[in-house]
Amino acid sequence: MARVTGSVCRFCRRAGTKLYLKGDRCMSDKCAVAKRSYPPGQHGRRYVKETEYSVRLREKQKAKQIYGVLEKQFRNYYAKAAREKGVTGDNLLRMLECRLDNVVYRLGLVPARREARQMVTHGLFAVNGRRVDVPSYLVRQGDEVSLTAAGQRVFVAKLEAGQAIEGEVAPWLELNTKDIKATVKSLPTREEIPIDIKEQLIVEFYSK
Repeated sequence: MARVTGSVCRFCRRAGTKLYLKGDRCMSDKCAVAKRSYPPGQHGRRYVKETEYSVRLREKQKAKQIYGVLEKQFRNYYAKAAREKGVTGDNLLRMLECRLDNVVYRLGLVPARREARQMVTHGLFAVNGRRVDVPSYLVRQGDEVSLTAAGQRVFVAKLEAGQAIEGEVAPWLELNTKDIKATVKSLPTREEIPIDIKEQLIVEFYSK
C-alpha cells in the first residue's frame, strides 16, 4: 500500500462503507465507520448533493484505497486494462487482484493488505523460487508463491505464539497450510473478486 502518514479510517468514512484497511479492527466496535458514519472534516455532517462526476470519482478512489496504489499507478493499470481484450473493468480488477501483496492477503495469511505489503517488502515471499520484494509484482496462472527462509522464521514464530492461519483462501488460489506454499490455479474472474466496487463507473471516469 502506498505510504499514508495519517489515519486510513478517514478513507472508509469518506467512502461511506468499510474498506477493511485495518484488518481485525474493522470488524470490532472500534471501527470508525461504526462510530462516526458521516464523512470526515469540519463539514462532514453537512448534506452535499452528489454530481455524476463525484460519484465516479468516489468509486475510483475506493478502488485505489482498497488496493493501496497511487494515482499514477492506478492510471497505468487502467491504460493496460483498456488495451487488453475483454471488459476493461474486469481486466482492471483482475490486475489489481494479481498483485503479490493482494495474493498474500487473499491467501488468508494476514488480516490486511497493509500488513501483506510490509511482509512482501521485507522479502518474506518468493515466486517460483525467486525472492520478490516488490508488492506490485503481478502473478500469473501456474505461479507458485512460497516463503523465503526469513519468511519461514517469521511464520514459525507466529504459529508458536498461537497465531494460527485461519483466513479464507480465494477460490482461484490453492494453499498448502503445512508448508505455507500456494499455487495460482487460475486468474480471478469478476465473480471471484469479493469487493463492493462498480468498476463501470471507473471506466466512465477515465473515458471522459
